[in-house]
Amino acid sequence: MEVYRVKRENKTWLMAFQMVMNIIGGLIAAYGLESVLIPNNVSDGGVTGISIVGSQLTGLPLGIFIGVLNIPFVYLGYKQIGKSFAILSVTGIASLSVGTVIMHHVPTIIEGDALLITVVGGIILGFGMGISLRNGGALDGIDMLAVLLSRKLPFGTSDLILFLNTFVFIVVSTVFGLQGAVLSAIAYFIASKVIHIVEEGLSGAKTFKIITSEPHEMVETIRDRLGRSATLNQIQGAYSKESYYEITCVINRLEERKIKDIIDDVDPKAFVVVYEVTEVKGGNFQKRDIH
Repeated sequence: MEVYRVKRENKTWLMAFQMVMNIIGGLIAAYGLESVLIPNNVSDGGVTGISIVGSQLTGLPLGIFIGVLNIPFVYLGYKQIGKSFAILSVTGIASLSVGTVIMHHVPTIIEGDALLITVVGGIILGFGMGISLRNGGALDGIDMLAVLLSRKLPFGTSDLILFLNTFVFIVVSTVFGLQGAVLSAIAYFIASKVIHIVEEGLSGAKTFKIITSEPHEMVETIRDRLGRSATLNQIQGAYSKESYYEITCVINRLEERKIKDIIDDVDPKAFVVVYEVTEVKGGNFQKRDIH
């Protein structure tokens, strides 16, 4: 009972820390938007890009659009990834929304130089979004939509994100013009690279190979808490000649933090190898809804 209580307290502190980091990530992203990109007629991609267009056309605060338009995607994340992901995403998105309102009149730190604007704005924006993703949340719903569509269409997640954002930047061009749309696409590209640095291996899917002394509990926990299936193989150590079980599980880019938490909870001494996966097709790369 005492061990269970300690684990529960550790999870509470971890969740609190992740929420704080998502708030910080949202505020950093908001600063990049309000102090660099938007004053220079440069937008972002995804739901944030659509929100910027809506704000420019209606005169309503940007934060309102970010909050409202992300609601269906947060629900999608709740159904497909889990409650903790949804809570952390709501925290980050709320921070981003409020941050854009608070920082709406902050001084513009860069003006005139288009290249410098896109680079600096993309770096700040990507850093904020990367912090959120690294800590189990997300600041933009388009990634969640791309993950869902990739299971129903013969395209990878990265391809779908690029495809969806193509339409976003076409919409952006109606407000900021062709030059603004091109600069927005460049800033988004830079932001995506910064996200990749902050949150390692963010693109595509990942394969986790787990050698553990608790194989059956690990498989059941992955199924119950993550909604993923896994394969279980019996292997033998080359030198020790001892028999072990190796679990193989393929996850999408938003689930990495959660599967690491599961491994730490079930068997902190497990040997884990992670592979980059550029594309997943066929088979049963599906998951059930979790709550």
